[in-house]
Amino acid sequence: MAKVSAKYEILYILDPALGEEGIQALVEKFKAVVEAHGTLTSIEEWGKRKLAYPINDLPEGYYVLMTCEAKPEFPAEMDRIFKITEGVMRSLIVAAEE
Repeated sequence: MAKVSAKYEILYILDPALGEEGIQALVEKFKAVVEAHGTLTSIEEWGKRKLAYPINDLPEGYYVLMTCEAKPEFPAEMDRIFKITEGVMRSLIVAAEE
């Protein structure tokens, strides 16, 4: 039997050069995408942190962790949105253990 919905953890790193308004705009955009495709369980803004290695010559990034429940086809769509959005340095979507 096919899964109707699954739990996912989404971690993404934003470019801190976007400024507070730019970062909050992207956080709200991604939050709206998740809510349109499923249920947002929680969102944690970890803030600016030092990266393990420079990405695009930047030593730090703005981390955000979201947990949600959505259909199995959702991660592919979210990944596509991350790839075409300016300011997203890295992203990771994993299925959470139930």
